[in-house]
Amino acid sequence: MRLVIQRVSTASVTVEQQVVGAIDAGLLILVGAAPDDGREEARTLAEKTAQLRIFSDAAGKFNLSLLDSGGAALVVSQFTLFADTRKGRRPSFVGAATPDHAEPLVQAYADALRDLGVQVAQGVFGAMMQVQLVNDGPVTIIIDSEELRRPRRSE
Repeated sequence: MRLVIQRVSTASVTVEQQVVGAIDAGLLILVGAAPDDGREEARTLAEKTAQLRIFSDAAGKFNLSLLDSGGAALVVSQFTLFADTRKGRRPSFVGAATPDHAEPLVQAYADALRDLGVQVAQGVFGAMMQVQLVNDGPVTIIIDSEELRRPRRSE
């Protein structure tokens, strides 16, 4: 699974001119799934997201997590995170999971965040969505479950 996490002061997702999910301070999380991803990746990434210390403490240092800050999460599925642009001008999406495989994984990720105590709003899987956000910082972080399995360079 691949996540693009943006710290936001506000974010919302609209489908067919109706707001289907909105949060104030917290994280907008774009979620993509690969064919070999499973529920374990969803749970691991939810724990990583909830505990990632990217909110500032009183001294202005990144010492607080989403759980510490009491922020919410807006989870939006996005298969285009697995775009392959190495050849030609049109991206290939063969690295993305099929919708019937990806949808339960995106839901499992959102449910795992809820189980950890995070307030979660969501987009609509497979819908054309308009996402609005005010990026706070800006802070944008990419997490890939495949990268988490690899040893760090210094190890």
